[in-house]
Amino acid sequence: MKLFNKFFNDESGAVTVDWVVLTAAIVGLGIAVLTSVSTGTTSLADTISGELDGMTIMDHSAGGGV
Repeated sequence: MKLFNKFFNDESGAVTVDWVVLTAAIVGLGIAVLTSVSTGTTSLADTISGELDGMTIMDHSAGGGV
């Protein structure tokens, strides 16, 4: 019975459980932030890509350049 009581009162693993829960919460928060930001980032990247595709590059090699 002493062995059972000693095991029951031992709290040495409690700190590990706390760190695992805290780490899981931080990872979950990071995933939530990435999910919410990714839509706006993708939209902005598509807009910039469209603008760059519509631009022309001036060619100076044909004329008497400097």
